[in-house]
Amino acid sequence: MLQDRPYMSDNYDRRQTSVLTWLISLIVAVYVIEMALTRFLGPRFGLDGAMALSVPALKAGHLWTLLTYGFLHDPSNLLQVVSYLIVIYFVGRELLPLLGTRRFAGLYAASLVAGGLFWSAVHWRGPEVLYGASAAASALVILYACFYPNREITLLLFFILPVNVRPKIVAYVMIALDLCGLVFYEVLGSASPFGSAAHSAHLGGMAAAWVYFRYLHQAEWSLGGGGAAIELPRWVKQQSSAKAPAPAFSVNVGDNRSHLKAEVDRILDKINSDGFGSLSAAEKKVLDEARDLIGRR
Repeated sequence: MLQDRPYMSDNYDRRQTSVLTWLISLIVAVYVIEMALTRFLGPRFGLDGAMALSVPALKAGHLWTLLTYGFLHDPSNLLQVVSYLIVIYFVGRELLPLLGTRRFAGLYAASLVAGGLFWSAVHWRGPEVLYGASAAASALVILYACFYPNREITLLLFFILPVNVRPKIVAYVMIALDLCGLVFYEVLGSASPFGSAAHSAHLGGMAAAWVYFRYLHQAEWSLGGGGAAIELPRWVKQQSSAKAPAPAFSVNVGDNRSHLKAEVDRILDKINSDGFGSLSAAEKKVLDEARDLIGRR
């Protein structure tokens, strides 16, 4: 519900990174342990047998591997795990204030499970093994593109060349590449020119993010029934270009629900374009009044 969101509570601190800290710390810890075991005891003493996802493991009842594979990475490929951590941190810190800790963690886990299930279906008759946080990282990027399709971001191409691009373009490119990789290479058992990427796992994670946004997040903003409903914000409905920052002003909405609805829409537009930190104390108070109104329904 609306009142469960972090920006509708009494705590207006945007920097809620605790779940990101736990996720990143866990990935780093597992990577260090796997690297140490492999280096000093040999590959057969690694964590693959307990944490990596494979069809034989699922058939043996190791259902936990649908989650644990996302925290296991190739100890000889440091660049891969660093890339995933960068995506998880920078995209995750933007999504966390919108989702809250529990929903963010739930979406992260659901994207791993969805990616693992789709990958297992594609490789049901094969001996392949899956590990890596790529499904969850892909899900976060897609969800960010759903929230901010036209917000201009700067990417470092090859870590050196800055490129300005919109998130929806990044999402389209990712989906196209993974669909091509799945249809023309992974399903056929051929080596993909895009590297050893598990395209099916990526697509499963992306699908989980889109399903959350389309059928859970958007549905909550369409509360329906009566004139007191706060409808889906315009920035979600139309995915229009980012607007100029709206001026902050104080409005006493009182019990006039139509004015409250209009003011909440304006504030949500401002959050979309400028972030929650740009809100004034009066605008935060308006969100509190909207939360209380919904709580009395």
